[in-house]
Amino acid sequence: MRIHKEVKRSFAVATFVLIGLCILCLCLLPQHCLTVGIAFLCIAVLVLGFILRFFRIPSRVVNICENGVISPADGTVIAIEEVVEEECFKENRIKISIFMSVFNVHVNFHPISGTVTYVKYHPGKYLIASLPKASTDNEHNSVVITNEAGVPVLYRQIAGLVARRIVCHLQEGMPAVQGEEMGMIRFGSRVDVFLPLDAETIVNVGDKVTAQKSVVAYL
Repeated sequence: MRIHKEVKRSFAVATFVLIGLCILCLCLLPQHCLTVGIAFLCIAVLVLGFILRFFRIPSRVVNICENGVISPADGTVIAIEEVVEEECFKENRIKISIFMSVFNVHVNFHPISGTVTYVKYHPGKYLIASLPKASTDNEHNSVVITNEAGVPVLYRQIAGLVARRIVCHLQEGMPAVQGEEMGMIRFGSRVDVFLPLDAETIVNVGDKVTAQKSVVAYL
């Protein structure tokens, strides 16, 4: 396991703030309340540890599946439904929504191999990521990968209530390899995958899925 490079800024800011609060706490508290200051210091260490854990990148062997769509994120399947995808396809698609809690890995990965044919970032709100309207109303980033057979798959990184930044390293025309990292979302979020109507979904609402491992559908 390694730590994502995006941790640097968040960790530096958190460290600066927490050290400052600890010093202030220890200076202002009477001597007999020193134990409270020490307890606060321990909490600060736990917070910094949580931040490091949040930005972890697990070491996994990718489950390469030629006709399969693997989960782009760790989390829980909260919706499988037919919807009108209005941004790119302007037609009905099967949408699989995967909710990531703050305890899940938040690095995202390509669900299929192919070529990146669309990338667009959208600023927006920070509603609870599990709400249906979060898919379009929240800050989000949409990516389309078209495989060798010409089948396009859209997946959308969606910021949540706490998440305040979406990271995406892609540009149109870049090659995409199934299971390789494409970016991340900070602190609680969701990823939607939009599939053709003839795709065969093999997960159910409530299932726990693992990025790079779990096959969610077959094209």
